[in-house]
Amino acid sequence: MSGHSKWANIKHRKAKVDAQRGRIFTKLGKAIMAAARSGGGDPEANPSLRLAIARAREANMPMDNINRLIARATGEAEGVNYEEVNYEGYAAGGVAVLLKALTDNRNRTTPEIRHIFTRNGGSLGEAGCVSWMFEMKGFISIPIEGASFDPEELMLALIEAGAEDVKEEEGSIEVITSPAEVEKFKSILAEQGIKYSVAEATMVPKTTVSITDRGTAEKVLKLMDALEDHDDVQNVYANFDIPEELMNQIEA
Repeated sequence: MSGHSKWANIKHRKAKVDAQRGRIFTKLGKAIMAAARSGGGDPEANPSLRLAIARAREANMPMDNINRLIARATGEAEGVNYEEVNYEGYAAGGVAVLLKALTDNRNRTTPEIRHIFTRNGGSLGEAGCVSWMFEMKGFISIPIEGASFDPEELMLALIEAGAEDVKEEEGSIEVITSPAEVEKFKSILAEQGIKYSVAEATMVPKTTVSITDRGTAEKVLKLMDALEDHDDVQNVYANFDIPEELMNQIEA
């Protein structure tokens, strides 16, 4: 299973646990503030803010919280200034890793991220070392199990609606589109009463690295999990391809 699609679904399950601890609100709040600061506080005129708010609402963040964060970011209320920083490196097996962080202290965050890479069999690289392997796309994952729709009919309808790529991947329908059209496809699915597990603008790998050794796969996943757990990290992307059979062994 490819790095993005697998990790996106792992993150979705993990987010439910994080939400119970309140940790997800911290990450979502930083994203809202960064988007509002860079593009203004009006979500209608700021697509990045609109997506950040949508993600926060999906995690059940109250609108009062969201409005306070926007006010702090736009100077209407006092708040912390966050800087967006991208980090690039490699996991075990030569897997490319790209992550986006929001920090109020780059001098603190950078050595912490470097330590996480080193501790988990990877290495932090220079800017630009792996970013060229990824491209920004809209990604939607729709679970098939227990669904009332016909997968082939839905896939055809999504293609006709303008999706760049639609395929069935190990129990789900995965849709690739332009980042700007994520909301359009979410609306199409909502109108038909179809639920999705992931719907976001994200970095998708152009090529993948096949991982068939269990030890290597476990190191890669452990690094991904450790990076996700860092409070300043917003998103982590990788280009690993782990067979579903091996993933099931690891998760068991």
